[in-house]
Amino acid sequence: MLQVHGNTYAVVVSTENITQNWYFGNKKSMLIPNCLFRVGGAAVLLSNKSLDRRRAKYKLLHVVRTHRGADDRAFRCIYQEQDDVGKTGVSFAKDLMAIAGGALKTNITTLGPLVLPLSEQLLFFATLVAKKLFNAKVKPYIPDFKLAFDHFCIHAGGRAVIDELEKNLQLLPVHVEASRMTLHRFGNTSSSSIWYELAYTEAKGRMQKGNRVWQIAFGSGFKCNSAVWEALQNVKPSLHSPWEDCIDRYPVEIVV
Repeated sequence: MLQVHGNTYAVVVSTENITQNWYFGNKKSMLIPNCLFRVGGAAVLLSNKSLDRRRAKYKLLHVVRTHRGADDRAFRCIYQEQDDVGKTGVSFAKDLMAIAGGALKTNITTLGPLVLPLSEQLLFFATLVAKKLFNAKVKPYIPDFKLAFDHFCIHAGGRAVIDELEKNLQLLPVHVEASRMTLHRFGNTSSSSIWYELAYTEAKGRMQKGNRVWQIAFGSGFKCNSAVWEALQNVKPSLHSPWEDCIDRYPVEIVV
């Protein structure tokens, strides 16, 4: 909308409200959301006015959206339906993580050329050619996204989600700290969790001018979306940060 309408503002609201989808039945696959999600929300003010650059925190560099709704398995892996006795809820399929992994791979493949250094792109391309043309038995090269980003805001959908991304992207514990602490303090607030994580990084005083942030989130559909931001200043904690009353107690040790 901001690309179409010049000299204007937009407010983006991200929220998770579990009340409308609370399930009162006994089907196990539909009870998961009752245990997994918590209520949360965030609002972000965006502007395309050139004069606002002086006071803006961040500049949006890239947005990459992946939607796998054409695939029936992906479409139904998180699905609102009625159980055998007519009670409505949201069911989670057993192959949810595999479907999420496929959407993530597609999203990263699109995002990589936009953000990675040329050296990482060449290594990725070389291994791809070796595998495709010469049938070489080489592992796919996983680009080092730590060379492209200073901070990572990973959808706090659960410990397994964060663990998998930490492992597959070869991240360090500090890179997933904001995600783990957000999950610990606020639970899974769905799409708004990536803004709680950004607020955590700000509250810790880690956001410096020129730093790049990668926000990546998942949703039913199945969707995987990425946003890349660049800090335009040394960002101070927000006046009403959700972390203002507890940031000194974090990070905490997560018991496995």
